[in-house]
Amino acid sequence: MPILLLVRHGENKFVKEHRLPGRIPGIHLNKRGRKQAKRVAKFLQSAPIKAIYSSPLERTMETAYPIARPHGLQVIPRDGLIETDIGKWQGKKLKKLQKLEAWRKIQHNPSRFRFPNGEHIEDCQHRIVQEIENLAGLHASHDMIVCVSHADPIKMLVAYYLGLPLDMYQRINVSPGSITSLMIGEFGSQLLTLNYDLSLRFAKH
Repeated sequence: MPILLLVRHGENKFVKEHRLPGRIPGIHLNKRGRKQAKRVAKFLQSAPIKAIYSSPLERTMETAYPIARPHGLQVIPRDGLIETDIGKWQGKKLKKLQKLEAWRKIQHNPSRFRFPNGEHIEDCQHRIVQEIENLAGLHASHDMIVCVSHADPIKMLVAYYLGLPLDMYQRINVSPGSITSLMIGEFGSQLLTLNYDLSLRFAKH
């Protein structure tokens, strides 16, 4: 049963500006995002990681590189880990999108939703699950591997392996720079951690 560490990329200007980046090229981590990536790398530096895979987009690769460095591993880009193709919604501000009828559909009935000129949510889940199954098949039992991806694909993976309906995946939260871990086996899967956010801080009283 390989152990998968699913890492969401760190913050970038689109996250901060509440815009949807989709697959737009050239989006890099901002200062906070780079700190998040370093924090994840430090946390995982003593973990017995066998391989590190990443969505090929810049923000994910830039999150993966610091994780790989202490282990002497190469980051392996995988198209199957890429962000959902959100079509015409790329670059749009959430504030505007939230006024659309289509926004309510993706929040409450995403299993029947296709992004305008983009990917169907069911196709996205199938793609990311197939990619994880393929990667798991490359590794021995109890190997630990890192997959750096994006919020929605990670949420859809968690929903699938927990047996949740796809329409419930929006109830799962995956923060920038967080770690979600799954153990996948022939006879079932286990969620070990969900949205473990290393940047979480509490005010002192």
